[in-house]
Amino acid sequence: MRFLFLAVITASLTGVLVAAEPPVSAKPEATDKAKLDKKKPPAPFAWVNPLPSKHQHPALKHSTFQSPSLGVDVGYAILLPPSYQSTQASKRYPVVYYLHGGRPGSEAKSVALAPMIYSEMESGNVGELIYVFVNGGPVSHYNMPDEPTKQGADVFIKELIPHIDATYRTIADRDHRGIEGFSQGGRGTMRLSLRHPDLFSSAAAGGGGYETERKISESGGQESETLVFAKGDNTWDLAKAYARRKSPAVKWLIYVGTQGFNYENNLAYMEFLKSLGIPFQKIIVPDVPHSGLQIYQQQCTEIMQFHAKNLGATKLDA
Repeated sequence: MRFLFLAVITASLTGVLVAAEPPVSAKPEATDKAKLDKKKPPAPFAWVNPLPSKHQHPALKHSTFQSPSLGVDVGYAILLPPSYQSTQASKRYPVVYYLHGGRPGSEAKSVALAPMIYSEMESGNVGELIYVFVNGGPVSHYNMPDEPTKQGADVFIKELIPHIDATYRTIADRDHRGIEGFSQGGRGTMRLSLRHPDLFSSAAAGGGGYETERKISESGGQESETLVFAKGDNTWDLAKAYARRKSPAVKWLIYVGTQGFNYENNLAYMEFLKSLGIPFQKIIVPDVPHSGLQIYQQQCTEIMQFHAKNLGATKLDA
């Protein structure tokens, strides 16, 4: 059974549909964080990561393109909608770029979502969309100043998107392009949609680490002794900059589980957006930990419908 607490608010700055969060029964942050810390160290970063056999799907394809800036192949996974192979070549589709979690991660990390995504389109619950699973680079969707090999954000924005539009039957404009991700990918989704509202009209940020982003803002770019980003390249400063112009308009969704270790800092970031007059929708998932997969097991339809509505996706045989 799915749980979604929805309420219509009439706040003057938004007037949008949002989810009302349930009461917090416990403080899960320390326990969940300890579990994450006990996980085995991530595999060394690679720009190309073939899909594991357990995540193969008939509509899911792994491919590569050569990065002009790096001179190396970069991998991505692409999930084509049910009618893609059978329809005429003139039919084009909206596209959603999905940003993985972890640091580093890979284009193979989030493809466990693909069967659920495909099933929702095949059943007619959601309009058809192309989904692209992105390799976020050595520092997961960030550019590192003065380090040419660590420009994951630019490889995605400046190179992968044009490659996808040139290679597949996408509708290649912002009105039909979305972005989504969870954890590090949630941070990346919010940061890149705020920085590039000219590229994305729909953005769904799941479980982002907004307290870390706030500290980066307050320190002038420093996350740690070894990670110093460009000043202003964080979700707090970029939101302030966007609030001054509020154009072009982006539809934002923030989703998080109540048992995730960063649940409360997601709520705090939502309050920050409200204070800036930036409208958004939200989905709060009760009793779910910091897991994009578990959130999708409950809320896949609602999250996909958010994009489908924003991007004008049509249903199978429509």
